[in-house]
Amino acid sequence: MNSQTCNLCPNKCKVNKSQNVGYCGTDDKIRIAKFYLHKFEEPLITGTNGSGTVFFCGCSLKCVFCQNYEVSRATRGKFITTHELADIFKKLEDDGATNINLVNPTHYSDKIIEALNIYKPQIPIVYNTHGYERIEILEKIDDYIDVYLPDIKFFSPNVSQRYCGKKDYFEVASNAIEFMSNKKCIIDENGVMKSGTIVRHLVLPQNVSDSKKILDWFSTLKQKPLINVMSQYTPFGKIENYKELQRKLTKREYQNVIDYAISLGLDNMYYQELESSSTDYIPKWDY
Repeated sequence: MNSQTCNLCPNKCKVNKSQNVGYCGTDDKIRIAKFYLHKFEEPLITGTNGSGTVFFCGCSLKCVFCQNYEVSRATRGKFITTHELADIFKKLEDDGATNINLVNPTHYSDKIIEALNIYKPQIPIVYNTHGYERIEILEKIDDYIDVYLPDIKFFSPNVSQRYCGKKDYFEVASNAIEFMSNKKCIIDENGVMKSGTIVRHLVLPQNVSDSKKILDWFSTLKQKPLINVMSQYTPFGKIENYKELQRKLTKREYQNVIDYAISLGLDNMYYQELESSSTDYIPKWDY
């Protein structure tokens, strides 16, 4: 993986990152906005002390409603070296982290491999992604990853084009998730995931039909991972021209999706209370 002529994500922008930034908004240096023990992931990920989470800057997808908008647009953050990233992994492990949780790692996957070759923690490594991933890159990082935590955001090409400018989102993300689903599920006696995959789907206002199509697809997977059908959508980001996104999800919309999942026989599912839709769960950035 050559981060200078970059093809790490499906955008394949082939930018020389030593001279320019790629589609993701980043160059050949690692940039992070925060690292800490995060206690608001799924219980299987959070554990007792919290997930040792590193928030990376920039993004290869750039959804208009991103709750981490400042970070995903790389308008803030601190530059660090691969050795400093390895030191962060060790510090989080020493602080009692349940795992190392790499949030939005796609466009840094080459640097993450370098850091893990410097120091590989004795706790699980979590790849926390928007799902828009190249299989070829996942194959290269797979040996370093214990738990995949991907989103499956959109089914319809029209919906994904509207919200992230990618008509091929579902085609790409569904193939990536099928690859990730091969990771053997191991949950220890304390209810912590040591290996496996949890798929996340955020139900969006006025997009119930799209959510149902995603559940139809999920129900056909041969290797079914866990799925978290989330209600936590909070109006955020650059949504001035998206009237439907300027409100929270209704109880009726969310219940409609959950009832449909149950009708499909999905018993490997998590769901949320509507109270989870709050800016209280958006981190305060350190850099």
